[in-house]
Amino acid sequence: MVAGGVFTVLFVVGLIPRFAGKTDTARYEIFYEECIIAGSVAGCLFSVFQFPYKIGQYMQKLPMWAYQSLTVTVLVIIGVFSGMFVGCLALAIAEMLDSIPILARRIGFRHGLGIVVLAIAVGKLVGSLLYFCMRIFETAQ
Repeated sequence: MVAGGVFTVLFVVGLIPRFAGKTDTARYEIFYEECIIAGSVAGCLFSVFQFPYKIGQYMQKLPMWAYQSLTVTVLVIIGVFSGMFVGCLALAIAEMLDSIPILARRIGFRHGLGIVVLAIAVGKLVGSLLYFCMRIFETAQ
């Protein structure tokens, strides 16, 4: 469910076409979108179903120096890509928030724009608190 929401936000905000345009790789835009969809589907499958993968058992057979260096390398790679993803998503959301005043001016909405943005933020906060306080994130085993 979360992965579906994430790639919906990515497509609505138009992050993929913007990055493809900035890097002059617009001809690969459909490939980029397909990779994001495949990753989201794989993420959904791995989070919903329990696949028996035994990577740790194979890594423990390595010498200690190889095990530690491989672990650090994998963590650095995951950290770099996670940071890039979070940064891009934050910038896309910030640009979407920049469009709220433009929309308000076009539809003639003059007063109370700050209240609307605050209401959106409070709604997100209340939703997050309910999610964690009511333990909705726990799944039945």
